[in-house]
Amino acid sequence: MDVPAKPSVVVTVDQDNVKAAIVDSGYWPADNFTGLGADAAEVTGSVGIVLPTKDEPRWIQDETRFKEAFTAAGVDVEILFSQGDSAKEKANVEALITKGVKVLIICPQDGAAAAAAAEAAKEAGIKVISYDRLILNTDAVDYYVTFDSVAVGAAQGQYLVDKATGTGNPLYLYAGASSDNNAFLFFQGAWAVLQPKIADGTFVIKNSDEAIALQDKAELTRDEMGKILGQVTTNWDFNTAKNLAESNLTKATAADKGNVFILAPNDGTARAIADAFGTDTDVASYIVTGQDAEIASVQYIIDGKQSMTVLKDVRTLVADAISAAQAFLGGTTPPETTTYNNSTIDVPAKPSVVVTVDQDNVKAAIVDSGYWPADNFTGLK
Repeated sequence: MDVPAKPSVVVTVDQDNVKAAIVDSGYWPADNFTGLGADAAEVTGSVGIVLPTKDEPRWIQDETRFKEAFTAAGVDVEILFSQGDSAKEKANVEALITKGVKVLIICPQDGAAAAAAAEAAKEAGIKVISYDRLILNTDAVDYYVTFDSVAVGAAQGQYLVDKATGTGNPLYLYAGASSDNNAFLFFQGAWAVLQPKIADGTFVIKNSDEAIALQDKAELTRDEMGKILGQVTTNWDFNTAKNLAESNLTKATAADKGNVFILAPNDGTARAIADAFGTDTDVASYIVTGQDAEIASVQYIIDGKQSMTVLKDVRTLVADAISAAQAFLGGTTPPETTTYNNSTIDVPAKPSVVVTVDQDNVKAAIVDSGYWPADNFTGLK
């Protein structure tokens, strides 16, 4: 027999109609997605981006991804670099204000010094997105796109804890720039994990009197962290990190070496510190942390010269920044999952997740994921 029926219609969905077909129809809520943005017709205006330096591979990667993504979205973008100079950063922002950008994405060289630049942008009616590093001491920040920096530090600390056995393991602490709020957050996360193992004797701090004086404190104030950072800062600089590590090793006795554990704040400093420790004949072995999954450090991991890195998938961070910029250009508000206090206001934010990478998962996390092509590396298994 012929069974009566009423077939339902089906809809083809691609980039051209994904928002209308999926979100506007109510099929899935918008907060399930990143990079959705506003309707193309609603997005008007240009975006200015200020990045801290061209001297670190990480920021060159970001420049490329921003250009590609904004161009694909049909949004005019101009990207300037501050080259580690807060005065140049302010001049860059002023230049972008003059050019009439509607949204400013800025990764500050110095979180406190960047407040004046952010305030100038706000006065010009520009939406300000603090990118990766938080701008401090101002209400002129509209949104913060970041990774969970405390979680990054915790991942670094946990890696050292997981690799340690017995007691009395020499621990060398290094940190980023004292002018960078993220350096404090990274250290905060690492200290929370390491401190119990310092207190129980698993680790013995070898290169900071300030850290030794505070080793029984599970939670440090910002001023206390600042005292430690004052002794172990690398200023995010390869040569500064290497010189500091070499100085630490020169002062250390043979008993302070052996099988050592090293908290290094990022990949550039990790390679510098690894080079110093790797050439000291009294160092039998070392475990050293990193972050950013730079090509050179991924190769160091493959070669056994760097122990781990924390992959902060910049593709996700760039996508979140672009989504936020498009939302502002379209007159809407980007999604908020948490806030970060910058000493003046609670800044809306949406942190991205991070992944620990070492020799065990380097191929899956870095190559198979499409983060870096395999032909960047030798010896990959």
